Amino acid sequence: MKKLLVVLLLLCGPTALAQSLWIDVRTAEEYRAGHLEGAVHIPFDEIEQKITTISADKTQDIQLYCRSGRRSGIALETLRRMGYNNVTNAGAYEQLKQKQVQSNE
Repeated sequence: MKKLLVVLLLLCGPTALAQSLWIDVRTAEEYRAGHLEGAVHIPFDEIEQKITTISADKTQDIQLYCRSGRRSGIALETLRRMGYNNVTNAGAYEQLKQKQVQSNE
């Protein structure tokens, strides 16, 4: 799945990021230290309670990320269990940030 995201970013550039709802599931401290432009912050352990305030549309394209991909994987399973069917674990913040910078060059 991560390879698909990389290919999408390479083919579509920064617009690929803009068309999806990006959710940073890390801690508030991690989010404040840096996050993808336009990303919404919902900690992985709060996603079930807070997702409907961001998107009640269960077909919304949602991209989740964290530090390593573990917490975003947990959040992905939570959202799928809730009926969200277009959710991707995009993986690690640092890798995504690098790809975003490279596509903007």
